[in-house]
Order: sequence, then C-alpha cells, then structure tokens
Amino acid sequence: MRKDGFDPRIIVDTSNDTIRHQLRGMFQSWFLDYASYVILERAVPNIEDGLKPVQRRILHAMKLLDDGRFNKVANIVGHTMQFHPHGDASIYEALVQLGQKELLVETQGNWGNTLTGASAAAGRYIEARLSQFALDVVYNPKVTDWTLSYDGRKKEPVTLPVKFPLLLSKGAEGIAVGLSSKILPHNFNEIIDAAVAYLRGEEFTLYPDFYTGGFIDVSRYNDGERGGVVKIRAKIEKIDNKTLAITEIPYGKTTATLIESIVKAQEAGKIKIRSVDDNTGEHANVIVYLQPGTSSDKTIDALYAFTDCEVSISPNCCVISENKPHF
Repeated sequence: MRKDGFDPRIIVDTSNDTIRHQLRGMFQSWFLDYASYVILERAVPNIEDGLKPVQRRILHAMKLLDDGRFNKVANIVGHTMQFHPHGDASIYEALVQLGQKELLVETQGNWGNTLTGASAAAGRYIEARLSQFALDVVYNPKVTDWTLSYDGRKKEPVTLPVKFPLLLSKGAEGIAVGLSSKILPHNFNEIIDAAVAYLRGEEFTLYPDFYTGGFIDVSRYNDGERGGVVKIRAKIEKIDNKTLAITEIPYGKTTATLIESIVKAQEAGKIKIRSVDDNTGEHANVIVYLQPGTSSDKTIDALYAFTDCEVSISPNCCVISENKPHF
C-alpha cells in the first residue's frame, strides 16, 4: 500500500456481478443512513417543540449556564459544543438567528440587522441570556425525556417540553437530503387567539405574519400545506411625484437584495429611476428617485412586476414526528 492510502490490489473488474452487488448494497445502506441523519439531526424541526437539534442544544446549554446575567456568545457556543458535534460556526449562526427573533433570547451588543442583512459582531463581542418567556414556557426537567449526547458524556433533551407553538411563531427553514422544510412565521397574539379557539373546539383562521411587514395574498395559501403559495408585496409610499419610499419589505429579502434587484431592472430598461438610497435603521426606508417625466404610479407597478418588491413563497410544512418526517 502507498503512503497516500491507495492500494492497487483493490482495483477490480466492475463487470463482476458480485462486486456490483456489493457496491449497490453499500450505496443503498450508507446513503440512506446519511440522508436519515441529515433529516433527523440537522435540517428539519421537531413538531414537539418546533426546534432543530442545534437550536435545542443551544437552549439547553443556555439553561445550564443561566444565572440571570448575560453570557458571552463565544462562551455559549463553547458549552453547546458538548452536545452538538458539528462545529462552532453552525452553533454561532443558529444562536444569532434565535437572538434576532427576540422571543427566546435577550441580546446585548451588535446582533446585526435583519432588514439590511448586516451581520452580527463576532461571538467574543456580543452577549445573550434566556428571556423570561423562555424560562417560563420552554423548560420542565420533570417531564423531559433525556438521551446521551454524541460522546456519551452528558445528557441532553430529546425534545424540550415547550408550552407554546414555537414552530408557528418563529417559522423554520431547512434543506435536507431529498426533502426540505419551509414553515412561515405567524403573529404571536394571533397564535394565542387560535390556540384558545382550538381548545374550545371553535373554528379559527391563522395566516402567516412577517416581522418585515408588507402585504400578503393568501388566496392560494391552502392552509399551509404542500401546493399552497403566498404572494408578498413591499409597502411603497409616494413622497412626491419624483420620489418613492419602500417602508416595508417582503419576508426573506433584505434592503440590500431589494436594491440590487431594482438596479438590475433599471439596467435592463424595465424601470426608469435616477438613483436609490438605503436609509434603513430600526425600520426599512429605501428611497427611490425617479427620472424627470416618469409616472410614479407606473413605476410602482413596474417595481412589483420586475423587482423583489413582490415575491411568491411556497410553504412546505415538513416536520419530524415520531422520529420520521411528515408533511
């Protein structure tokens, strides 16, 4: 055998039926194992608590660290690595996403801007702690099922006994092997009202709601099941005949990607604008300056037709239930 690990003795004639059968068996079993692992342990949320494994392990590690004070994100990431075997980068990114949604994690420092797409500061500069909401509704060790961590040294929760439908509140998105999940977020108060109606056996209607604002067309929503589509539009206001302001943007987009699509449409001759400015701070504020003699109404129609001011999203409610993916 050579130093690089290549053994010329294992070169075989692929016309041999036995070898072909062995390779087929290896492919079927190994690929199935890999696909199952990615689906169950990485990409798809569990219906019991609405969390992916990395999110659940972060919240578990934060509970172990919790003393009411803020902890450095780098410290939280390090503690989570006791339970999550896939490196610090994936933990940091998942924690930033949890912090930006503000429901379960209180933040301190520069956590980026979900409207502009600006990234958060490095984990050594920012801090986090569990919110009071998380402490009240996410944990109960008496009714938690536990399992050993990947190295057998620690115990971690199979699922957290969450007393609130986090899956609907924060939404979820993940790409696994052979399937994907895309669950849209919903309004906190509307979820509470729907839960009360459900417990009373009453009819209720619940549609997605987005922290980025905008308008939504739910005529083809199909109750969130496969085959449904929602159409989302930015909110565009007229400042005067020569100036437009985009004050709310479609879910899944940032002001940076929105401006890029506007510039591309202008270069293609689809819309006639003079320039675009991004004045976004706490709220979205993209200013579009029109060319002289351009109709503001026609420009608004063109923005919806040719840019990311209007997008369509197909929800795909795939979750883990009883250790299997279900739609």
